[in-house]
Amino acid sequence: MRITSEQLQQHLARELKPLYAVFGDETLLALEACDAIRARARAEGYTEREVLTVESGFKWSQLALAGSSQSLFASRKLLELRIPTGKPGAEGGDAIRAYCRALPSETVTLVCLPNIDWRALKAAWFEALHSVGVAVQAKAVTRKALPQWLAGRLKAQNQDADARTLDFIAERVEGNLMAAYQEVQKLALLHPAGTISFENAREAVLDVARYDVFSVGEALLEGDVARFARMLDGLRGEGVAPPLVLWAMAEEMRAIGKIVSGVAAGRSLSMLWREARVWGPSHQNLMQQNFKRFSLAQVSDALRHAASIDRIIKGLARGDVWDQLLQLGLRFVRNNAAPARPRPATRSATSNRAGQPALF
Repeated sequence: MRITSEQLQQHLARELKPLYAVFGDETLLALEACDAIRARARAEGYTEREVLTVESGFKWSQLALAGSSQSLFASRKLLELRIPTGKPGAEGGDAIRAYCRALPSETVTLVCLPNIDWRALKAAWFEALHSVGVAVQAKAVTRKALPQWLAGRLKAQNQDADARTLDFIAERVEGNLMAAYQEVQKLALLHPAGTISFENAREAVLDVARYDVFSVGEALLEGDVARFARMLDGLRGEGVAPPLVLWAMAEEMRAIGKIVSGVAAGRSLSMLWREARVWGPSHQNLMQQNFKRFSLAQVSDALRHAASIDRIIKGLARGDVWDQLLQLGLRFVRNNAAPARPRPATRSATSNRAGQPALF
């Protein structure tokens, strides 16, 4: 069985399984999921707790030994297996599968993992975990879902806020869920139960947003100019290298171009995802909702602009790189694209040998 961390409380209210594997890229939600499982186990009488951490020198025989050993002080035990790397290796994979084939009685096993890639999700050892227990995924909270997440956290402390206030808080905490959690708790300390006004939020909530360079394309695809400008400013403040930002923007533009071109040629989206390197259901859904706003001419013009920015980065042309990145994004999300810039005379990272934008 596989569920999300949001579904965990409802699941635990019904039953407690003998094994849970918690994984995902949202640290706060993963920690909360583990705490919820521990709390339910304690309530069911699993009072003893044993922790095994897989690090250098760890012997996998300890897992089987911990599962078979009986406590002198408690009949029920919570056994935690922590794998910080998310990679148990061949020996560890075999040990986990053997453990799952004969789960110990009177024991709840909690396996703590980081975010793991698709290969690990299909590995035999991970399949064994969720075939006998529950795999709990701590998914990242998207920008669109963040206001609703904040509303739920405020409700838990008997507070609420209108849509404008929630969106303002979301802007200030985007990409930093741990800080978002702390800012919501701060509101509980500063203000009584009831409605949090926009003025209250503006005075109390710090700007702790952290932006992922790989989310820049998402803002471009959605046409959210304000968010794109905030992200660019945040990335610059965090010292992210301009070539990485340019690469992320150009990759999204190329993907849009390939989708637009492919659909115009009569090909289905399901056939185009791999070719355009649009991975994951969330990115695919976003692309499907927005690609029709763009044209091939718009994409081509944007990639020529990207090539000129690449020349600035390499010192072959003059200009402010960050200002040009902003201008590139602003021009791209507008349907009425500006006239194309002169094509670069030399090859760049975003151009092919003929100096044309590398769309295909």
